[in-house]
Amino acid sequence: MRLSLAGGGTDLEAYYARYGGAVLSTTIDKYFYVIVSSSDAPHIQVSSSDYHTFFRQGFDDEPIWDGDLRLPRAIIDHFGVHSGINVFLASQVPPGTGLGSSSTVAVALIKAMAQLCRQPMSPGSIADLACHIEIDRLGMPIGRQDQYAAAFGGFNFIEFSADGVAVTPLDLQDDVVVALEQRLMLFFTGRSRDSARILREQKRNSERNRAVAIENLHVIHETAFELRHAFARGDVSALGECLHRTWQAKRRLASGISDPWIDQWYEAARDAGAAGGKITGAGGGGFLLLYCEPECQAAVTTTLEGLGLTAMDFRFETGGAMVIVNTMYAPTRAVQHA
Repeated sequence: MRLSLAGGGTDLEAYYARYGGAVLSTTIDKYFYVIVSSSDAPHIQVSSSDYHTFFRQGFDDEPIWDGDLRLPRAIIDHFGVHSGINVFLASQVPPGTGLGSSSTVAVALIKAMAQLCRQPMSPGSIADLACHIEIDRLGMPIGRQDQYAAAFGGFNFIEFSADGVAVTPLDLQDDVVVALEQRLMLFFTGRSRDSARILREQKRNSERNRAVAIENLHVIHETAFELRHAFARGDVSALGECLHRTWQAKRRLASGISDPWIDQWYEAARDAGAAGGKITGAGGGGFLLLYCEPECQAAVTTTLEGLGLTAMDFRFETGGAMVIVNTMYAPTRAVQHA
């Protein structure tokens, strides 16, 4: 999963195609798992522990592009698998909570299917394909940062333009990484949200060049570059102010990003000592991300847990999408491509 630290929202094509976009993000040790196994049965089966759902499809059946599992259906269809396989999907965090879970599913399943079908793919090609299937094929109203964050892993500065996507890994000093890890906090609000509705409204506002949305996206865009330069000179405290400034801009992009409950939680955290923060992802629920100096963290935790939120520990992760276990040593004679 990923944490977007600056620039979120500028990875939507409605904005970056005109002005360019930039996101600074990192991945954390909360994972999405995909288990793929071969079968002699004449069908494909997919089950999800997160959505408590399952589907089975014969090779000659017309694919159905709806429901909670339409994304894995589309990815499996893309690889043209015409042999029996079982796919199991599971996440360490609930879906719809702003840590990029949807695109992490896409990246992880593409990685697994590429391994199964003996089609080596680079992180960039995995992310490109995930974007194509999610945005172009399924019409999801999402941006492009999550796919690249999950595929590459680690701290990255990701730039978006009409010409493509450029990923620049950030070579941060060890003491900077440790200081950031010690000062970032995550609290689960207990609410998931429908990010599609929020992102569709933001997309419409950008496409219509509405002044308020564009002005605030410009602020968010500039902050990504500011934070990159701050990290390069070892200034981790700049993140608190950057998060606060971008949250004030982000909450003006579309209705539903914030509400009185979120405003109450955020202000309570600031009053207890947090320098800045935001709701992760599109907004509306999920996790509250905060930058807070260590001496204030106990007070912030007590305050937010008293309001019903739950702290979640995490560490940074650098690996990106990877195959953990591969027991398919025999030739994949059962896997054929249409």
